[in-house]
Amino acid sequence: MGSDALRADEVADFARRPEGREIRLDPAAGERMAAAHRVKDGLVASGQPVYGVTTGFGDSCGRHIGPAKAAALQRNLISGHLAGSGDPAPADVTRATMLIRANCLARGYSGVRVALVELLADCLREDILPLIPERGSVGASGDLVPLAYLADMLTGNGRVLHRGEPRSAAAALRRAGLTPVELAPKEGLALINGTSFMSGYAVAAVRAARELAVVADLCTALTAEAVRASSGPFEPFLHTQKPHPGQVASAARIRRLLAGSKLTVEHQERVGTNPRLGGAGYQMLRTGLQDRYSVRCAPHVTGVLNDTLDWVTGWLDTEINSTNDNPLFDPVAGEVHHGGNFYGGHVGQAMDALKLAVANVGDLLDRQVALVVDEKSNQGLTANLVRPTDDTDADAGIHHGFKAAQIACSSLAAEALKNSAPATAFSRSTESHNQDKVSMASIAARDARRTVELVENIAAIALAALCQAVDLRGPDRMAPATRTARDLVRTVTPFVDRDRRLDTDLAGLVGLIRSGRLTAPLAAPDAEAADGLPAQQGRPRAH
Repeated sequence: MGSDALRADEVADFARRPEGREIRLDPAAGERMAAAHRVKDGLVASGQPVYGVTTGFGDSCGRHIGPAKAAALQRNLISGHLAGSGDPAPADVTRATMLIRANCLARGYSGVRVALVELLADCLREDILPLIPERGSVGASGDLVPLAYLADMLTGNGRVLHRGEPRSAAAALRRAGLTPVELAPKEGLALINGTSFMSGYAVAAVRAARELAVVADLCTALTAEAVRASSGPFEPFLHTQKPHPGQVASAARIRRLLAGSKLTVEHQERVGTNPRLGGAGYQMLRTGLQDRYSVRCAPHVTGVLNDTLDWVTGWLDTEINSTNDNPLFDPVAGEVHHGGNFYGGHVGQAMDALKLAVANVGDLLDRQVALVVDEKSNQGLTANLVRPTDDTDADAGIHHGFKAAQIACSSLAAEALKNSAPATAFSRSTESHNQDKVSMASIAARDARRTVELVENIAAIALAALCQAVDLRGPDRMAPATRTARDLVRTVTPFVDRDRRLDTDLAGLVGLIRSGRLTAPLAAPDAEAADGLPAQQGRPRAH
């Protein structure tokens, strides 16, 4: 901690699976922390007013108090901000929040003691997690309300989860052999006056969205096989003419997934199935030359998500390695600086962009499901992907396959798209117009995480429906890569041969997506795109 080397993906990994991971304070960071703490104490002793240390907060900063009241001011700050509402944040978000807050304070410019950061790290090691209500932050002056619950825990108050079990903070700290902290001047403010809660949601959303981008490419490959689409839209030539890196990567992955498929067709094969016009002035083609946008434009949709993830990750890496409270102390010059690093504008803008890109991928997958269940567009598959029957079959006409699942899929897509409205556009003037322009970044980050969860459920329906469709076509004709993925899906949900409940199967598929088992063999960079653009390489021809 404190060395500016923490990365968003590392935080997300730790937040999901903290076991066996070591948290250490960089020695140089500890020295900076001690120096800044001395600067702060010297300024307090001098009688100089220091915002939030020997003055009130926000619009109350004109009220100067003596050093003897400084510690009580911090206690009251925490108690007064315990005003959150809503469900507790997920455990992985809380772990990420704690690690990010510890890292930001460990940089050494906030004026807090090393012991405070060490207690945060100790709580992470013992998996003592405050129950933080998800609502209450406007994202400028930082995440004051949510982070107050973190500070409350460190002082031995409030409720926590200790290794998954609900307890009082005092009992959890006692069981772990840890001593609650008595907040020194500035330390309460340093804990809550920052962007760590929004960043905790953000890193979780980014990690899950990366996996969704890979799943989307798999779904596109399965869709292409299900409707016997052309592989032409994924060929290198097209994407070298519009070389957005994310689009190039998506097309290359889909092409790799389809290598060896006997279900997709080459463009020239489609042309060859139609007779020449000859001397006639008009004829109807037997086979259309192009597929629906939800197939041939898929790399362009998922490519936007890929590219958004790249710049969003860079912004988050900067944010989680920043000092984002106020005021800050320069340990070299011995000065205090008042500013607004708590403003969550970069996180908010990033999350508003991410949730829109994710929602668009969800909409793409919904359209692919609609394509394969509709007998008017699925190129000869059964309506709603029911098991084929004839008039002698006792089950003929009484099953409806994926009809209801497609309705549920569209409902999820509509909700994801609704959530894509920019939260950062809804700034409100708060706190007696002192906080008169705020970021709403915590809402944006929460929206992003929720949108990702909605699209994970869309992807689960898509995987179930698309595997049903390729099974109807004949799995022996699939590409080796898509067949491997289909086989893994089949360990969670069997072929739907009659109407039955699908919710438990779909929940299992969501779990499969979140586990990374489905995406791990697909996420490696394509060798064809080693230089950022796919090289012209052949692939086995489809038949």
